[in-house]
Amino acid sequence: MSRKRFASVWDAIEDSPVEAENMKLRSVLMMAVRDHIEGEGLSQGEAAKLFGVTQPRISDLVRGKIDLFSIDMLVNMASAAGLHVDMKIARGATGTPTRAARRRAS
Repeated sequence: MSRKRFASVWDAIEDSPVEAENMKLRSVLMMAVRDHIEGEGLSQGEAAKLFGVTQPRISDLVRGKIDLFSIDMLVNMASAAGLHVDMKIARGATGTPTRAARRRAS
């Protein structure tokens, strides 16, 4: 039995690299918002008012129900919390070749 190594749990469980990247971003955002709620000592009701959502929505966030949150929603929540979202984009090790590289290969 061979053991395949993955850079992230999302790489292991998602069907495609595209889905894995989306989940990685959502998980980082979700943890940042959850950590802010906990760090500020906010109740779920207070957090709901701050983010303009319902308390059950905050419960879903705190319980890690990542499939219920889009990147947009999580960015909006982070912004409402006064957090700054900074994004870095880099070519992955197994990324698709650039247009120039594809031309050179043909």
